[in-house]
Amino acid sequence: MAFVKLVKNNAYFKRYQTKYRRRREGKTDYRARKRLVAQAKDKHNTPKYRMIVRLSNRYVYCQIAWATIKGDRILACANSKELADKYDLPGYFGLKNWTACYATGLLLARRVLKQLKLDEIYEGQTENDGEDYMVEEAEGQPKPFSVCLDVGLQTTSTGARIFGALKGALDGGLYIPHSVRRWPAAEKDQVESELLQKYIYGGHVGEYMEAMQEDDEELYGKHFAKYLEKEVDAESMEDTWKAVYDKIRENPELVRTKKNPPTKKKTKKLRLNSAQRKDRVRQKMATFQAKKDA
Repeated sequence: MAFVKLVKNNAYFKRYQTKYRRRREGKTDYRARKRLVAQAKDKHNTPKYRMIVRLSNRYVYCQIAWATIKGDRILACANSKELADKYDLPGYFGLKNWTACYATGLLLARRVLKQLKLDEIYEGQTENDGEDYMVEEAEGQPKPFSVCLDVGLQTTSTGARIFGALKGALDGGLYIPHSVRRWPAAEKDQVESELLQKYIYGGHVGEYMEAMQEDDEELYGKHFAKYLEKEVDAESMEDTWKAVYDKIRENPELVRTKKNPPTKKKTKKLRLNSAQRKDRVRQKMATFQAKKDA
C-alpha cells in the first residue's frame, strides 16, 4: 500500500479556529465588511453609513445602515414591492430587473434626504438622461449625505443590477464614490448615456418583448402575461416608469401600516409538580372507571 499523508492530524485540530457564524453560512464577507465599517478614531464615533443593496428571487431591497458594537442600525429602507403598492406601477411584475433596482435606489435616496430635511437642498438629477451625475455641495448649506455602496457577496460584473440601484441613488441626490466602468455597455471612464437611459426607462425589456412577439406569439403571451393584463407593452413602457419616478419624487415618505394587537393574550400553562401529575392521572383513571361501570 502506498504512503498516504495524513493532512488533518492532531496538530490541525488543536489549532483549528471556528469561523464566524455568518461566514459559515456564506452570508457575510468579513474582509470587505471590515473595510466598509472601520471608521477613523479621530472622528469620535461618527457613524459611517453604507447603502446596502440585496436582491431576492422577487424583490430588490435597499437600506442605509451604520455599524455599532451591538449590531447594525438602519436609518432608512426601501424595497421594490412598494413600487406596485404605493407608486402607481400597474402590477406586481418586473420588480427585480435593472429598472426596478434604479427606482428602488431613487426611492431610498429621496426618502432618506426627506428624513434628514435635505430633500429641498439636494434634488439630484431631475432629468433621467443617462449621464453620470455626482451631487455637488451647496454653498452655505449642510454637506450632501455621503454613503458607501455595500454589495455583499454579489458579483460586480458589467451591467449588474446592483449598479442600477447605485445609479438611482446618485440621481436621487446621495453622494456615493463610484466609477462608471461597470454600468451597462460602459468603458473605463465613459458611459453610453443613450443606452443607460434606455435601461432606466425599461427599454431593454421593451426590446425583448418586441423580439419575442415577432418570433413566437404564443410564448410572448405566456411570458409577459402580467404585463399584457395591465396593458403595459413595449410602447407604453417608458411612460409607465416615468409616472413611477414622478410619484416617488412627489412623496417618498414611508407610511407605516397599523398593526392590530392580538385578540387573545397568550398565557403559558404552569408546569405541574410530581404530586399534581400523579393526582391528575388518578382523576383520569377514576373518570374512566366511572364511565365503564355506568
